[in-house]
Amino acid sequence: MSGLCRLRIGPGSAPRWRGEFFVAEHGRQPEDARELAATIAKHSRPRSQAVAGYDLTFSPVKSVSALWAVADPSTAAAIERAHRAAVGDALRFIEQHALYTRTGTNGVRQVEVRGLVAAAFTHRDSRAGDPDLHTHVAVANKVQTLAGRWLSIDGRILFKATVAASETYNTALENHLRASLHLRFAERPNPDPRLRPVREIVGIDPGLNARWSSRRAAIQIRRGELAADFQHSHGRPPTPVEALKLAQQATLETRDAKHEPRTLTEQRRAWLIQAGEVLGGPQAVQHMVHTALHPNPVARTPVNAQWVKDTAGRVLAAMEEHRSTWQIWHVRAEAQRQVRAVELKAEQSARLVDLLVGDVLGNLSVSLARPNDGITEPAALQRSDGASVYTVAGSELFTSTRILDAEQRLVATAGRYDGPAISPAAVDVALLEASANGVTLNAGQAALVRQMAPRGPGCSWRSRPPAPAKPPRCRPSPPPGPKPAAM
Repeated sequence: MSGLCRLRIGPGSAPRWRGEFFVAEHGRQPEDARELAATIAKHSRPRSQAVAGYDLTFSPVKSVSALWAVADPSTAAAIERAHRAAVGDALRFIEQHALYTRTGTNGVRQVEVRGLVAAAFTHRDSRAGDPDLHTHVAVANKVQTLAGRWLSIDGRILFKATVAASETYNTALENHLRASLHLRFAERPNPDPRLRPVREIVGIDPGLNARWSSRRAAIQIRRGELAADFQHSHGRPPTPVEALKLAQQATLETRDAKHEPRTLTEQRRAWLIQAGEVLGGPQAVQHMVHTALHPNPVARTPVNAQWVKDTAGRVLAAMEEHRSTWQIWHVRAEAQRQVRAVELKAEQSARLVDLLVGDVLGNLSVSLARPNDGITEPAALQRSDGASVYTVAGSELFTSTRILDAEQRLVATAGRYDGPAISPAAVDVALLEASANGVTLNAGQAALVRQMAPRGPGCSWRSRPPAPAKPPRCRPSPPPGPKPAAM
């Protein structure tokens, strides 16, 4: 992974720059503050670090590894062939859509390449010894341009396309397993509503999946402990970015040393014993395998123009639910999830995904790109899709009319000043009630709430003094004291 190095300039650091860094670089004192500031800005820019390569890991859902571990050798071999074929499909997607390099001064031009150089290593188990069929693809950080130059991969696009490549693998794996072993997949309930449902093989006992997910269980327990400690220390739950860092910390802290190597025969013998303990004996294991390999037939969903229209609407709705803007990578990943529910061949699924992506981005979304200024680069400065080499592939942002309308309503509502007045005393009471109910704000959060509330009788949460010679937009509160008697 490429790292960024930023030199932070804080209070009291300018003398050090003047005394050390600037003099060391230029051999003299800066002429004025402007020259010093320019040098600070130059050295504060992010600097990328060269890397040798990237590790892409492709791992199926747990039920695939479970069936592979306890099935007969012929079926296990077919599962492994399907897994490797799906890895190949995902790598082809990366080569066709997400593999570029940069040329020119400061890498200003993004150009296409011939393909990636990589080596794949398939592993059979996790660090906990559970069956975990997965493949590491070590990708060299060198690609060849169409002109023959060997340069580094443009990692920006590779990172953005990670989820789309993962979903491409998942869809391809289901297609290959359905074609070779007639397996069926179905969504299993997810106890966490924030997470997307996972599709598992129909017929594989969920208890066996849980038994062979001990590594994940350990990570989840430790992550919960770290999140609780964070809540206690900061008085608030972690943000999504902080939660991701806590998850990474939990992964490292629960990482056991690798166990002694075992042959595949030894592993399969141990896994069969464990599966028997969970399911109730060897006969139960064989019955589960037979059920998975002979699922009950289901009616196929007809794929027609109406299905494409409805599915494109579901893809757009998923975009609107999770984000305000999106790129082609987000749409393609969601299209893969939708297409998996339809039993199609691999090549048919790929064409259907492209059709959905084109419909969602071309007809249902609103592009946020700048209007075309009418200038077109010559063919030598265009990629094969006609895009300029001075643009970043897949970087165009999209939104929808519903999102834009919602933002407009928020802006209009924020400009209103005719809301009910809230006194500072009422705000203090609300803060005390929140604290009594277990919601504790830190000093900064509480101060922000008090600052947002109007100081005394007013018209809304936002205080705006009325213009001179104009009456206030809402009726002021009466002065304290007895009310005059009605005539």
